[in-house]
Amino acid sequence: MYRGDRRRKEDARKAKQEAKKARKAERKETGESGPEMGEAAEALGQGAAEWVWFSPSKGRTLTTSSAEEPNVPGVDDWTLVSRPPAPQS
Repeated sequence: MYRGDRRRKEDARKAKQEAKKARKAERKETGESGPEMGEAAEALGQGAAEWVWFSPSKGRTLTTSSAEEPNVPGVDDWTLVSRPPAPQS
């Protein structure tokens, strides 16, 4: 790895850590807590339904937005690993 790459990665890591500390200090000042797990996923747009499929022959997973088996050339052994949670009433 080149010296410039290491320095850039270290600078990015430090900036990320400082931003995290700033958010934590801001929450402490306002008396708020961090986002709950469900709230964070919804805020990032991850609240949509997702089905996760696994292909043993290829050793790979694939996420789809529908319950239909993925159509990938050369792979026909998809196994459904997880489905979206059932809606709560």
